[in-house]
Amino acid sequence: MDSGARPSEARSRLLGTASRIFYAEGLHSVGVDRIITEANTTRATFYRHFPGKEDLVVAYLEEADRAVRARFTDRREGSATAADALRAVAADIAADIRGKSFRGCAFLNAAAEYPEPENPVHRQVMRHREWFLGAVTELFEQDGMGPAGPAGRHFVMLRDGAMVSGCLSDPGDVCATFLAGVDGLLWSRTVVGTTRT
Repeated sequence: MDSGARPSEARSRLLGTASRIFYAEGLHSVGVDRIITEANTTRATFYRHFPGKEDLVVAYLEEADRAVRARFTDRREGSATAADALRAVAADIAADIRGKSFRGCAFLNAAAEYPEPENPVHRQVMRHREWFLGAVTELFEQDGMGPAGPAGRHFVMLRDGAMVSGCLSDPGDVCATFLAGVDGLLWSRTVVGTTRT
């Protein structure tokens, strides 16, 4: 589809319906027929927009990626310093974990269901993760308090752990631990002798 073209109403309805159900219930467990029914459309309309279910799953992850990038940009632009931006991004993640409809990270969930590296769904997951790691690492570079690469990876690992734990443990405790971990990571970069390479 032309990136400048407005998506059809039917496509938007199919994608919105699929996104809601995929996130709540998983990818493999949800069939095309259910999505078609709940989106109040036809099989012909579905296949006009999505050659197969996997294409719909990729589109769902692309939409999730766009949403995360937009929120990241908002937090970065609304922060006075790179460290403030990292704390704001972490607070945004914590707010998601505390949400009533939280079912984990859409990308980690998709990776668990599509583990094959060459699968288009898995590749979309990896594109998102590579962007997120790069964006966080760039903020650590701007912070200028030591090597940014290890700090970026540390932040992503803290985030991944919080996303998984948020489904299994008390979200309040998970978020408090995650935010304290991010604060500790930022603090450690200001202390002589704690810089990691």
